[in-house]
Order: sequence, then C-alpha cells, then structure tokens
Amino acid sequence: MNSSVPHAASAGASTSAGALSPARTAIAEARRVVVKVGSSSLTTAEGGLDASRLDALVDALAARCGAGSQVVLVSSGAIAAGLAPLGLAKRPRDLATQQAAASVGQLQLAHAYAASFARHSLTVGQVLLTADDVVRRAHYRNAQRTFSRLLALGVVPVVNENDTVATDEIRFGDNDRLAALVAHLVGADALVLLSDVDGLYDGDPRLPGSSLIPEVLGQSDVDGVDVAAVGSGLGTGGMASKLAAARLAAAAGIPVLLTAATAAAPALASAAVGTVFAATGPRMSARRFWLAHAADAVGRLHLDDGAVAAVVGRRRSLLAAGITAVDGDFEAGDVVELLNAAGAVVARGAVAFDAVELPALIGHSSHELPPEQRREVVHADDLVPFP
Repeated sequence: MNSSVPHAASAGASTSAGALSPARTAIAEARRVVVKVGSSSLTTAEGGLDASRLDALVDALAARCGAGSQVVLVSSGAIAAGLAPLGLAKRPRDLATQQAAASVGQLQLAHAYAASFARHSLTVGQVLLTADDVVRRAHYRNAQRTFSRLLALGVVPVVNENDTVATDEIRFGDNDRLAALVAHLVGADALVLLSDVDGLYDGDPRLPGSSLIPEVLGQSDVDGVDVAAVGSGLGTGGMASKLAAARLAAAAGIPVLLTAATAAAPALASAAVGTVFAATGPRMSARRFWLAHAADAVGRLHLDDGAVAAVVGRRRSLLAAGITAVDGDFEAGDVVELLNAAGAVVARGAVAFDAVELPALIGHSSHELPPEQRREVVHADDLVPFP
C-alpha cells in the first residue's frame, strides 16, 4: 500500500476498543518487544531512506526503551535504500542485483539507525540472519545467545534478512515471518508489526465501506477477510504475510499489534491503535517452536487412524506400528511431517531413524522388532501435534 490509502490518515487514532483489552494491556506492559517495520515505511517512493520517517520511528522505540522495555527491531529497507545510490528506478527482479542493492543499502541503513539512536544515547547492534540461522538447530541456539547478550548489555538489536548472501533456497520470503520467528527466539512478550496501513480491514482499505477489525481472538474473526491487496512495490510483504506472521506468533503465545508506522508512538505507548491479535496458544519452549515453525521438514511419515489419535489426541510418541508409508531422504535427528490418511499434516517432529531403516519396520509392533530397534520413531518430547 502507498501513502494514498485513505485509512492511513487515521493511523494515530484510537480504536473503538474502549478500555484496553487483555491483549492490548499485555502489549502495552510487555517487558521485551519485537517491532517490525517495512521498507515502504522508511523509504521514499524513488528509493533511498527518508530520514524524518526513520527518526520518528526511533523516537518511539527509544521512548519504549526509556520506559523500561527491551526492544528488538526487525527492519526491512536494505534493498530499497540501495536503489537511489545505484541509480535504480525500481526494485530489481534478479537476485544478483537485489544482493548488490542490499550490500549498498545495508550500510546506509545501519549507519542511519546508529546515528538516530545515538540521539537518545542508545547503542544498536546489527544482526543479519538467513533462514539457515533459524532452521539449523545449532545456529538457532547461537542466535538466541547473541540476542540475549546484546539485550543484557542494553543494546537495541536491529535485525534484517541477510539479503546480500541469501539465495532463493534459504530466504525467509518476507520480514514479517522473520519477525514472528525472532519474537519467539528472543522470548518476546509482544510483537508489533508496523505497516503503511493502520490495521487489518474486513475489505480493501482503499475502498469505502471497509471497516477496521480492532481485535482478533481466533480464526473465526478473520474468516472471509480479503487480504490480497497489493503492496507498495518497495517491499516483499503484504497484508497476507502480516496476517500469517500474526497467526504464527499468536499461536505460540505472543500477542501481536498491527498498525501503521506513523502510529508507532501510540502503538508502543498504549497499544490503543490498530488491530490486536490475542495469543491463541500456550507459550512453547524454544525447541518445540523450532520443531513446529522454524525447522525445514525433509521427509514425511504417513500414519493410520490409531497413530493419529495417539499422537494428536493423547500426545503419545509415534511407534513403527502406526506408520503406513515413508517419503523423503532423511537421517535420524531430522525433522519430518506426520500425515493422516487424508494427507493432512497433523504433527511435526524429530525422527529417530534414517529413512532407509523405516520401510522394514513400519506396521510392526515393538515386540516384533529386534531389541536395538524397539524405540519410538518420534518421541513425544520431540513431537509437536497440530490439533
């Protein structure tokens, strides 16, 4: 969306929620907050950083830090910031030129943030991630330690996808999903998604008759909502990616606020703007979240109805007797998807056998197997069901 969206002008206005809901209160009082801002909220239409917009955002973030919260900023804008210096009229389509623009723009973006936060005597640290850093368990834990130490030192981490080296195979796809993953990785109490639209609408926000949805308590609140509106052209995300990211975080126990970047100050002060997504699931451990949402699944195990009932309904381990077929080339320790008879994914987990071992075991009860193979195929502690 561009700044001509009619509803964007009302971004600073309070929603009709009246007294703050529990989800808004949780966001307003969150001790650790992840804030994501998109390219179009930081740059001009021609490319290049908009200093006044960036400073306004930093002012709001610094105020939240001054109120006692720890803040992690997930910022798009590297590629967009590199367009003007390279004389590019629009975002390039080919990967090599995108990476070149990111190489130039990332320096400008980091310098701009460092200078702007310095006005508030705050130090920033740059953290560039690829999907590999979240997908690979060892990298995930290393990233956790890095963020933990930066925050303990009073640093504001500024996170972006490492567009300079990321390939199509290892990209997050958009920084909205990256922000949701980072929110859980750092143990955030809230996620704030700043866009160029002031919230989620029940229709195209550019058209008359569309209404802001102030609060999303579950899937039924967004059923039938059309989020296929186009973006600004400078970023990769749209409302669909923001909705997906909000669902991901909310399902992991993290409340989410979606609003316009121009409303960053009230969003980070009172959370009384935009659309709030209440947490819909329990807070997951880092390992279970990684299994469910971050790790790449490299194989599939097809289950019979009894195994599905045990895994999903009773949260039991998966045994060889309940497996009907195996797909993929994986090794013990890899993450696989578990499918029901209809082919729907009902769980994910870390498998205890290599793919080549399983065909001879499937359908057999434990007492029918050699002693060294009488173990769970996926242990309950390494398994995340999707009810």
